[in-house]
Amino acid sequence: MKEHGLSKEQLFRLSRRTLEKRIRNFYYKTKDDQATIEMLITLQVRNELCEADFSNVLRALVQHIFLKTRSTAAMRRYYRYFSEYFGAKDWQLLSVKLFPAQTFIAEKLEHVYSQVIKEPLSGLAES
Repeated sequence: MKEHGLSKEQLFRLSRRTLEKRIRNFYYKTKDDQATIEMLITLQVRNELCEADFSNVLRALVQHIFLKTRSTAAMRRYYRYFSEYFGAKDWQLLSVKLFPAQTFIAEKLEHVYSQVIKEPLSGLAES
């Protein structure tokens, strides 16, 4: 991992409050979505490795990055690591935003299924 405003040592040694402040300042100063997401994933690893609570760090910032900014490859690559940051409705909106082609194909398949398979078979069942 490259150093993006914070070194690896700082990400694993600083307190939660200090990290939240520095990561938030880094993001609003640089608008670097990918680096911010990578730092937040590092904090999720830290949460699993140590006793300190680093769960849901910067929840509002994560929601802002994923829901309010332009979709990027980094978002599509790392979005699944942030599932607990979103409610069911927001998660569905995020999936549609990040993967519009898959959503479009799924909707078309559902439409074809209902017209070609479901309706003709239900007509056969009634006779």
